[in-house]
Amino acid sequence: MRNPTLFEPHRYRSSCGTLDLFARIYPGDGPTLLLMHGLTRNSADFEPLVARLDPKYRLIVPDQRGRGLSDHDPAPANYRPDIYSADMFALLDGLGVARAGLIGTSMGGLMAMIMGALQPARVAGIVLNDIGPKLEEAGLARIQGYVGPTGAPEGWQGAAAICAAINAEAFPGFGPEDWLAFARRTCREDEQGRVRFAYDPAIAESISGDQPATVPPDLWPLWDSISALPVLVLRGALSDLFAAATVTEMAARHAGPFAALDVPERGHAPLLDEPIALAAITNFLKDHIG
Repeated sequence: MRNPTLFEPHRYRSSCGTLDLFARIYPGDGPTLLLMHGLTRNSADFEPLVARLDPKYRLIVPDQRGRGLSDHDPAPANYRPDIYSADMFALLDGLGVARAGLIGTSMGGLMAMIMGALQPARVAGIVLNDIGPKLEEAGLARIQGYVGPTGAPEGWQGAAAICAAINAEAFPGFGPEDWLAFARRTCREDEQGRVRFAYDPAIAESISGDQPATVPPDLWPLWDSISALPVLVLRGALSDLFAAATVTEMAARHAGPFAALDVPERGHAPLLDEPIALAAITNFLKDHIG
């Protein structure tokens, strides 16, 4: 097992050339995997999975622009999956990675689909974590309700309480230590030692309105365009964003290798260290990535 807090820090320039972006690199002598986080998360979100993946894989785990240790974008209109995807190709190009498996949680899954559509030869396979070509209005409304400017939590316990208030329905079995660990992956201390959520509050603009910029209006053509690629879909059984009926239609429209399963006692989105999720990912990687 890897220690997920031990990694090689990597700095690179955004696709537009104006931002300094950050990624964690976990070395390995096997195939490369690119792990992409969700809207308000950062590279630390994958620590539970990183600890359990076969250490042979070389893992690239970036902070998207506006998150974690990456620069905030002075133009909030650039907080969009197509621009994030361009950043990911810049990251892979700079590291000399010709082909990788993609694991994407929520927004990161949208990015994975975009990358597969734009440059399919560079994508060995895709794992989608609680995301697909149709998103449920209830889940979108919930996310719109909490993303944006917030005051500084009262230390790490205060941050854990906020994380629990936002996500309790998605992780019904979590206790105080789980929420503290969740907070430490989601927040960081600023220069004054105050705990802050590790994202630019301006990303709220990308999820606002009836048609958020983060979610293109019709994603089914995007899904159809990656029909030949191997895909594993993991869905939180309690998810309010991603419906089981959507998974069924995804399977019917996909010509290439396809597998899907529900992760019990998880909403949006599983951590991917759940035994059933980890087993599915391990088998998928073995069959399609190497």
